[in-house]
Amino acid sequence: MEKTCHQHRNCLRKHTEEEVAKTATDVPEPQPMLLPPAELPRTQIIERTRHRYEDVHRLLEKGWTISAIARRLNLDRKTVRRFRDTDLDQLLPSARDRRPNGVLEPFKAYFNARFTEAQGQASGTRLFLEIRERGYLGSRQVVRKHLAALRAGTAEPVRADIPSPRKITSWIMRPRDTLTESQEERLLQIRLACPDITRARDLARAFADLVRHQRGYLLPQWIRQAEQDAPKPMSGFAGFLRRDLDAVTAGLNGRASFELLRTRILTQP
Repeated sequence: MEKTCHQHRNCLRKHTEEEVAKTATDVPEPQPMLLPPAELPRTQIIERTRHRYEDVHRLLEKGWTISAIARRLNLDRKTVRRFRDTDLDQLLPSARDRRPNGVLEPFKAYFNARFTEAQGQASGTRLFLEIRERGYLGSRQVVRKHLAALRAGTAEPVRADIPSPRKITSWIMRPRDTLTESQEERLLQIRLACPDITRARDLARAFADLVRHQRGYLLPQWIRQAEQDAPKPMSGFAGFLRRDLDAVTAGLNGRASFELLRTRILTQP
């Protein structure tokens, strides 16, 4: 599933850029007196902090030790302890403060689209008010600096704000009732953006259902479906299962050690 998401990141990036451009073509008049609620912007470092916090606490709930988590996530043990012992509400502001200029990052795609629409004649004050309505908490100076870079042609290209393949896979493979509304919405947008990820997602969840409920008798049907119209990583996985069909079916039916089945799958070429 993760390989499929990685191979189709361009689909997600294109969809995100199109949505930003679509939003920029119909912008209401700003109302500066209606201030948005105070909330942290979705900068890259803040999102990474959220994901890291979730990963650490997920593994802690499973009984993993600090050392094991540090190895799994490639973190220092002190960092793991800090994520264990500190509330997320305290971690996020400190993450934002380490890169104050990053406060504009999640608004750059919108900002740049509005700048292009105005053919380089956009008002800095107007753009500041527009992105402030959308949650921007930074200063006018940061906005003026980025606007000057756009006019001079020296602004860095904006990367679409899309989740990592690992994060998308975690949303797909987790039970649906454990996802937040925001995660469900982002997963829906991903499915709309890429039919191949949608197909792989359906097959991944169907396979997870076979494993959870030990429905090995349905495995041949699942393999046929995956080999016929699944993305290459998923169809390759199905081909691997077919080569060892008897052992895998026995494992799914509960007649073999689950750990043996897991080892066979994880050691596939």
